[in-house]
Amino acid sequence: GVEPVNGIREADIVVDAIFGAGLNRELSEDIVHIVNEMNMLKGYKIACDIPTGIDSGGRVSPIAFRADTTITMGALKEALFLDEAKDFVGDIIVADLGVARELYEFEECDSYWLDESDFNPPKREALVSHKGSFGHASIFCGEKSGAGVICAMAATKFGAGLTTLIYHEKINPPYYLMSSTKVPQNTTAIAVGMGFGNHFEKEIIQNSIIDSDTPIVIDADFFYREELKELVTQKDRKIVFTPHPKEFASMWKILKNRDLSVEYIQKNRFGLLKEFIDSYPHITLLLKGANMLIASEGKIYINTLGLPNLSKGGSGDVLSGLIVALLAQGYSAKDSAINGSLALSLASRVYDGNSYSMIAEDIINNLSKI
Repeated sequence: GVEPVNGIREADIVVDAIFGAGLNRELSEDIVHIVNEMNMLKGYKIACDIPTGIDSGGRVSPIAFRADTTITMGALKEALFLDEAKDFVGDIIVADLGVARELYEFEECDSYWLDESDFNPPKREALVSHKGSFGHASIFCGEKSGAGVICAMAATKFGAGLTTLIYHEKINPPYYLMSSTKVPQNTTAIAVGMGFGNHFEKEIIQNSIIDSDTPIVIDADFFYREELKELVTQKDRKIVFTPHPKEFASMWKILKNRDLSVEYIQKNRFGLLKEFIDSYPHITLLLKGANMLIASEGKIYINTLGLPNLSKGGSGDVLSGLIVALLAQGYSAKDSAINGSLALSLASRVYDGNSYSMIAEDIINNLSKI
């Protein structure tokens, strides 16, 4: 009873079922023309399996159908979660093909999609406690001191019992933050790299950061330092790396002596993370992006919940603060990265202002609402 037509026309629902998963070539000119026409239609757009134009690696070739919802068949595919695909896949639903999903999704799979139910925030249930019960986060406050202050504010808001800024030049932090020229002995987690610059002498870096066994978050400027080579040898330490793609390129050059472009990194995010955890299985790596990818203990966890309002300076500093707060409170490196990333994303979703107006302090304030 379905009426076939020879041309594309307006409809309430537009279904793209031209290709499924596994596309390994660029679209022909004829298909590009059809996809462009479909994208201009006003109806609600649904893609079957994967939007036409997204190849098996998640890359757009050269354009793609822009779906409101993708109904993927049988099981989730990594191709749906590459940054390049995010603007095209819309909401993702898995459809039953009549064969149990367990036959597609094995217990031994190495990629997992995170949602709100995976969020496990710090809880204060014991009635007898004190500030020392919830850890002590120490944050290095470098050349651009605002980055360190933002990180420390986020750490305090996310449950760290004590937070200290380690400074080289005198700063004026918020009243609830402590400051010191050296790392306090009772520190339970360290964050370093945010606005770091060249303030600190090599001796301080070596003694307080490299030669320590305290759990640590490495961010931003520290991915341009040769000391990374020493950090990755520390197999018994909780370590979380949080680079964005450009910082990842610098880190890769230092550790692997290979030059990678940001464009290459963005097109090969899953493969590069798998290569990293094969080389450094003891380190948790969070690769920032439209979708945050967390590689830890041989697995990759995908956080798609962040919104574009996070695309502003300071958001990454908040993320480091969330992760170091959890490390300070005794979370594992993996759970600190996962729950820190989810907290950041969920805080972005409860912001009720314009999408362009959110700043770091808004994210921090929104932590009380998630």
